[in-house]
Amino acid sequence: MGYAKERSKLEKLSTKIVGINIYDQKNLAILIDIYEQYSHTVRILKNKEPETFADLYNNELQEVKTGKRSLKESESEETRQTNFLAFKESIQIALEKTIKATLASLK
Repeated sequence: MGYAKERSKLEKLSTKIVGINIYDQKNLAILIDIYEQYSHTVRILKNKEPETFADLYNNELQEVKTGKRSLKESESEETRQTNFLAFKESIQIALEKTIKATLASLK
C-alpha cells in the first residue's frame, strides 16, 4: 500500500525545518507547526497500517513530545537554545524514519 500523499507532506516538513537553528519566537512557531503536522500525519498512518507505523507513533512521536516539554520547561537562554536544537533534531529524526517507513511499505 502506498502512502505518497503522507510522504509528500513529510518531505515538505523536512525541507521547512532545514534552516532553523536559532531559538526565537518565529522559529519556535515554525517548529511547533511542523510538530503538529507530523503528529497528525503519523496518527493517520498508524490508523491505516498499525503494523508498520505503530512503533513510530509510540516511540518517535513520544520522543518529539519529550523534546517539546523540555524546551517549554527551560529556564535559562542557554538551556532553551540547547533544548530547542534537541527538539528540532528529534523532529528531523522522526520525519526521516517515517519517510523511510512509507517507502518501505511500497515493497
